[in-house]
Amino acid sequence: MSGTRFVIGAILVLVSGCGGAGTGAGQSARPIAATLVPPGYGTLAQSEFTLELVSGALRIQVTPLAESVIRLAAPDTYQRLTGLSASAGESLRSRDREDSPLFLVSMFSRAPTITYEPENLHIVNGGLRYRPTAIEAITPGWGGQRLRQEEAQIAVYAFGPGIELEISLSVEYENARDTSWQTILNRLEVERSRVRARIGA
Repeated sequence: MSGTRFVIGAILVLVSGCGGAGTGAGQSARPIAATLVPPGYGTLAQSEFTLELVSGALRIQVTPLAESVIRLAAPDTYQRLTGLSASAGESLRSRDREDSPLFLVSMFSRAPTITYEPENLHIVNGGLRYRPTAIEAITPGWGGQRLRQEEAQIAVYAFGPGIELEISLSVEYENARDTSWQTILNRLEVERSRVRARIGA
């Protein structure tokens, strides 16, 4: 089983069981609220809107949990991510602001005995760097900050309000960076148009 499939599989099992700011240089395509479509019509797999970066033997996946994104996922994926966002978000937002954006983060090891630093994962958006303001562990071993080979640890991160998902965004961990969000944005817009067409039909 590949690392990506392992992480996604782990997320599905876990979720089934559990039921500063600025405008930046980019221009928002439209307000996020205006992009919402009804859930249940999307077809995207989680991997299609997930950022991934590799730092040595450590593979990190970062998935935004914003409704404007996950409503474009296939119905079963949407339900799982919504459940995860609700369960983790209740705890996170009791410690942080209500409007803090949430991201699902998976740490996966391709080698034995890999350590990771949760706070070193940053988001760069609109020319500003955002650090996590709160982290809610999903898997019980998250706090150990150590991975065995082929093991994944998963958490939900809250970042400070101000992140705009409608403009260019990158995720960074130490010397690794993923800047493919614009490609994902294009994919989301195509799917959004398809969902609207399905609704119209």
